[in-house]
Amino acid sequence: MIESISIEKAVQRGHFIIRPRGVSMWPMIRNGKDSVLIEPVHGRLKKYDIPLYKDKYDRNVVHRIIKVTEDGYVICGDGLHEKEYDITDKNIFGVVRGFYRKEKFISCDSKAYMAYAKFWVGIMFLRKPIIETVRFKRRLKARVKEIYMRITKGKNHLKNK
Repeated sequence: MIESISIEKAVQRGHFIIRPRGVSMWPMIRNGKDSVLIEPVHGRLKKYDIPLYKDKYDRNVVHRIIKVTEDGYVICGDGLHEKEYDITDKNIFGVVRGFYRKEKFISCDSKAYMAYAKFWVGIMFLRKPIIETVRFKRRLKARVKEIYMRITKGKNHLKNK
């Protein structure tokens, strides 16, 4: 019989790999494609670390630390522009040590990764227009595809899906 345990308990046992859902850590972590290696937390985290924590809605979340404060952390997902201020060490139970992009492992200790993290945090003031532009382009592309399909296959193609 397979024992069912919580993510928190799995992380406490050692290395744990998850495939996060959502777009809050895009472009680093792609929804449904990339996996992250989580380890238990040992001590205080630092700027650019990516904790696994419980948010105020009791959800497991993976977002980046953009500032360390005396009482906790200021955190924001790479694909977001709104900061979270109420995260403390008691909320955090794991930390990302790297991620898998296709078959390649990328360590959070690598120079290339740290350059990415510093750049992405450094352009925090540009995130909102970047994110809104990317989302607009994706919606536009989907709409153009839908119109093209209607023209080439007729109006009823959507009903057959």
